[in-house]
Formats: sequence, structure tokens, C-alpha cells
Amino acid sequence: MIKSMTAFGRAKLEGEKRDITIEIKSVNSRFFDCSVKLPRSLSYLEEKIKGHIQKSGISRGKVDVYVTVDEHGTSLSGISVDERFAEQYIGALRALRDKFSLPDDITVMSVARCSEVFTYEKSDEDSEAEWQAVKGVLDEALRGHSTMREAEGERIMKDISAKLEHIRELSAKVGEISESDTVGYRAKLEERLRKILDDNGIVIDENRLLTECAVWADKIAIDEELVRLGAHFGAFYEIAALPEPSGRKLDFLIQELNRETNTIGSKANNASIARIVVDMKGEIEKIREQVQNVE
Repeated sequence: MIKSMTAFGRAKLEGEKRDITIEIKSVNSRFFDCSVKLPRSLSYLEEKIKGHIQKSGISRGKVDVYVTVDEHGTSLSGISVDERFAEQYIGALRALRDKFSLPDDITVMSVARCSEVFTYEKSDEDSEAEWQAVKGVLDEALRGHSTMREAEGERIMKDISAKLEHIRELSAKVGEISESDTVGYRAKLEERLRKILDDNGIVIDENRLLTECAVWADKIAIDEELVRLGAHFGAFYEIAALPEPSGRKLDFLIQELNRETNTIGSKANNASIARIVVDMKGEIEKIREQVQNVE
């Protein structure tokens, strides 16, 4: 079953000491690219969150994770000031004051409103408990995210299936036209060669004539391309049904569909087939755009 790389998931835990909210947004990308935005007090969890997201089954896509924490109070001991950050922060406030001629109301309380000024010492037990709390919210957000990925994947597959069936119908029309066209071409070629040979008083070698006509008729025949095209249709559904991510395989298969269609267009010397090939290529391009969003 195919899954979309575009999805959103959100979860929130309301606790006595803090509220934790996590949002997950993802869009299509060739590789797995995860960005995690955390409060400074939880920055040590970044790699754990990235690893947990990959283990959840997300293998491709640009994934952005936003973790916000609203503290109601803290039982943490060892609260201290991040002096380097505080110095830079106060310096930035003073630069803002001087640049725009603002009233100087920089006070301890105004600086303290920026929670990044403070650092908190945590024991290993505190850190593990914090991770478990974040992990629980993360799992819930991932479930919502996965549900949306699957729903979007079903919609994409439904749209692709309709386009594939349309291409199958068009290729069947091409086959019908090509069959009669090849027979007609062979008959016209034989007639023309007989006339040329007869006009020049050349004795006709029937076996050689028929062989040459057959060879030239075979050059415009597209039976093999149509057979391979049909095989690609079946392969598409088989790959899409696989449990593992199939976006890269489907993208390659679309290239093969396009290649066979181009060959049909170049071999067939028929205006009707040429018009149908243009329609087929248009549908294939639409499928290619859809497949770009499949994991």
C-alpha cells in the first residue's frame, strides 16, 4: 500500500507540571530529512526524536517536528543563568532600543520572560522521565500523521489507477490501428516494388520480395512495445501493493512507460497513432507528478 509523504499530525499532553504539544509536518523529498525544533531545555532529545521517527516507518520526506512546552511550574533543582546567552540577549535588546529610540525598560523581569536565559540541571531520572513524556506525545502525533499519509496515499492511488486504465484503453486503440496499418503498409510496399521492378524489366524473386516487405513492415510494427507497456501496467499495481516504500521503484517504472510510449510514437507512421501517443504521454506525466509524492 502506497503512502504519501505529505501529511500532518498533532498531539498534546496536558499535565500538572507542564503541557507538551508536538506537531509533525512532512512534504515530499528524495531522501529522509528531519528537522526538530525544541525548547533549549529539551535540546538533548533531538537525536532521540529523529531516530524514533525513522523507526516509526518514515523513510523518505522532509519532516519538520515542532515541540513546545508550557511549564506550569518546575520541580527541577539547580536552576542557573546562562550568562553567555543572557549577555547576548540583553545586548540585542539594547541595540533594539538604540536603533529605534525606544524607552529603556530593560529590567530583570523583562529579561526573565525569555526562558532561554535559564538552564536547568536534570538528573538521569529526570531526563528519562522527560523523554518518556515527550515520546508518548510523539507517538500519538505520529499515529495521526500516519493516518493522513495512508488516506492521502489511497487518494493518490485511486487517481493513478484511473489514469493507468485510460492509458491502457488508449494503447488498445493504438494496437488496433497499428495492426491494420502494418498490413496496409506491407501491401502498398509490395505493390510499389513490383511496379518498379516490372518497369525496369527486372525479374522478380518472389521470396526475396516478400522477405524485404516483411522486414520493412516489421520496422513500423509496435507489438513488442505494446506488450511491454501492458507488463508495466501489471508491475505498477504489484509494486504499489508492497508493504515497503515503493516511490523510487514506481518512479523508475514511469520512466519505462514513457520510454515505450516514445518508441511507439517514433515507429508508427500514422497521424491517428501520433495523436493518441500525445494523450498517453500527457497522462503519464500526470502520473509521474503524483508518484513524486509517494514514499
